[in-house]
Amino acid sequence: MLAGYRPKGGYDEAFEPDGTVRPEYRRVVEHFRSIDIDEVRLIEAHVNEEFLRQGITFTVYGEEAGTERTWPMDLFPRLIAAAEWEQVADGLKQRVAALNAFLADLYDGEAAAVNENIVPRWLVTSSQGFERNAYGITVAHQAHCNIAGIDLVRGGDGRYQVLEDNLRNPSGISYVVQNRAAMAKAFPALFDGHTVEPVEHYGHMLRVTLESMAPPQSAHSTPHVVVLTPGRFNSAYFEHVYLAQAMGVELVEGSDLVVDDQVVYARTIGGLTPVDVIYRRIDDDFLDPVAFRPDSSLGVPGLLSALRAGNVSVCNAIGNGVADDKGIYPYVPELIRYYLNEAPIIDNVPTYMMWDAEQRTEVMGRLNELVVKPVAESGGYGVLIGPSATDAELADARRAIEQDPRNWIVQETVQLSSLAARSDDHFEPRHLDLRPFILTGEQTRVFPGGLTRVAMRPGSMIVNSSQGGGSKDTWVLTHTDAVDVS
Repeated sequence: MLAGYRPKGGYDEAFEPDGTVRPEYRRVVEHFRSIDIDEVRLIEAHVNEEFLRQGITFTVYGEEAGTERTWPMDLFPRLIAAAEWEQVADGLKQRVAALNAFLADLYDGEAAAVNENIVPRWLVTSSQGFERNAYGITVAHQAHCNIAGIDLVRGGDGRYQVLEDNLRNPSGISYVVQNRAAMAKAFPALFDGHTVEPVEHYGHMLRVTLESMAPPQSAHSTPHVVVLTPGRFNSAYFEHVYLAQAMGVELVEGSDLVVDDQVVYARTIGGLTPVDVIYRRIDDDFLDPVAFRPDSSLGVPGLLSALRAGNVSVCNAIGNGVADDKGIYPYVPELIRYYLNEAPIIDNVPTYMMWDAEQRTEVMGRLNELVVKPVAESGGYGVLIGPSATDAELADARRAIEQDPRNWIVQETVQLSSLAARSDDHFEPRHLDLRPFILTGEQTRVFPGGLTRVAMRPGSMIVNSSQGGGSKDTWVLTHTDAVDVS
């Protein structure tokens, strides 16, 4: 299945430009050279059956055939060497530390970065993620973002770059764990030749982080943590269920919680039980119909009052969306320098801000070479890849930018790194990215690996599963890994 495989420009994760195998991938490549398409299809069928049995699905929007799909996993794993991962982890910790400092400064400090114009005030206050209700709420350890998903890509030189920050309700960690479980069953012998960082401990890691966010006046010796879900019709409901089970805590909907005298209680068969920490998977607008949208049936009336009184913690904190607005993204390297007095370890993708007239003029004539992104969208929606766009699409993008410059950024095109993925009866290079997860409470820890998303369409740069992308198991190798690199 690897016969004839050749890297197609850019950086290939497993192969050098001349076709030789990178040292850490030698055993994996040998293994996949030893099996045929019939065996691969049989293993894929078993994996899909197991995912379907467990309800491991995702949502595809806009398709007539239905929205629910079994989670797509390509069998060829992604490997990251220990030394390389250590540098990535250091860069992720640094970035999240600066973003948390910015959020704490903005909502519960002097807004120094805004006052000193490190980030323009008008840009902050015009962000859809900016939330005035977050002012004055004390957040334990100044950890506004307890769970961050930072999307990384590799350019042609092999260097990692940050593509975007996800600081509100980043999803995908459950698929990381399920991918590993599926690979361990499918290729147990392959793991014998490698020492790979485990991923099964995420539930414990998350619970420790959330418990560290409990209010100091908690009545419980062990903080009472719940996962707040909008319900089973949400596209990430599988993940909500999984995380509650993995942590050993209750999965609740808004109607399962009640606020009395500024204390949040969970309704249980034993009566009302005080709640210390809510890991919410509901957007700000729907959290509390008293303070936010009055038509929300998903939230908890009075939740904001309990939060302001310091009787409950909500993770991630309210108002985080201002920091993962793509309009704020270009300023994050300066925020790192400002708050930490350090140079960024991982750079941004070169980005042009369309509200800057000079930058706008510079790029409008070459949108066909660039990537156009709306600042408030996610999931790859609204993104225009200039090199593959039609003249009509480019003209529409120019008009949209001129009409509302604040709503757009433009980035240099990154030739995403590639890795072998199955295409019919053989493997071909497919572009991919990486979403690592960073947990911050009393301490900050980077979960090993993350969600590798892969564009399953030839030549596509869109890796999102909601738009036809797939995933891969991501192996972070340890320093004691047994791979023969001689």
